[in-house]
Amino acid sequence: MEYKALLFCFIASILITPIVKKIAIKIGATDQPNHRKVHKIVMPRLGGLAIFLSFAAGMLIFFPKSDLTWPVLIGATIIIITGVLDDMMELSPKLKLAGQLVAAGVVVNGGVLVEFINLPFGGQIDFGYLSIPITILWIVGITNAINLIDGLDGLAAGVSSIALLTISGMAITMGNVFVVFAGLMMLGATVGFLIYNFYPAKIFMGDTGALFLGFMISVLSLLGFKNVTLFSFIIPVIILGVPISDTLFAIVRRIIQRKPLSAPDKSHLHHCLINLGYSHPETVLMIYAVAALFSLAAVIFTKATMFGAIFVIAFLVLMVELIVEMTGLIGKDYKPILNLIRDYRTRR
Repeated sequence: MEYKALLFCFIASILITPIVKKIAIKIGATDQPNHRKVHKIVMPRLGGLAIFLSFAAGMLIFFPKSDLTWPVLIGATIIIITGVLDDMMELSPKLKLAGQLVAAGVVVNGGVLVEFINLPFGGQIDFGYLSIPITILWIVGITNAINLIDGLDGLAAGVSSIALLTISGMAITMGNVFVVFAGLMMLGATVGFLIYNFYPAKIFMGDTGALFLGFMISVLSLLGFKNVTLFSFIIPVIILGVPISDTLFAIVRRIIQRKPLSAPDKSHLHHCLINLGYSHPETVLMIYAVAALFSLAAVIFTKATMFGAIFVIAFLVLMVELIVEMTGLIGKDYKPILNLIRDYRTRR
């Protein structure tokens, strides 16, 4: 049944996206080219609405009776309204954040809550009153992380699809029926949209799509891995390694440059790869590969011993550090490990 739901959302997204494209052009929800944008022509940017409508239809048809269905759909609707308004009139950061907080509050009130973590050697950490702000912080953080990587044709949709596939696959092994259905329906709707969004894109997902994908991935990852062991709580962080690391380094970069955290720039991972000479599709495919590697590492992490889990984390940290240094993600002069390797070779 879950695979029928996936197929339904996939086909629905393929059929709805061209309609949404026409609506976006008619109401003026378009993306104008500027010095920060890669595209050179005006593009419709309401594509996320097609993903949402396909997913919502799938949920109401295939999984309407779950206690989580309506809180998730209502929260997602608030996110969609926020995104549509932003795509039409460019909301202020405060208003966008307010919409995200309200949406997060709705799903938290509906039961999406991390209340405790079991420790690997016995006992547990009970978050108590902190469970609500921790949950909201995760939802808002991941929502914005996906939004930040939405800078190239097909990038956010592809990275999100890889994350959704991984979360759904793990939910199947754990028997989490709601996450399986919701995750696969989100996957189908996103891949259906990706057909129109991959380079050269015919439509952008806009903030409507980026915020919605980030919101749903954050909620599904919480539902899939909440109230588990301390090490298992790291799993969604690993799965979302690309958007999380890009966001963290954007914060570090802005602190170093003494810029506001909300200030836009053109130094995200995809910008850095293009500056190194890679083409638009090459850059997207390279980031897909890194996202897939993170997801594979997350799967290995779930099966590993304590030593193996530590090794996986160490490998990922080293990989991220090398990517940061090679691409200049923090700055062109930040290359401690590469300089160390160069000095070692020079001495030899």
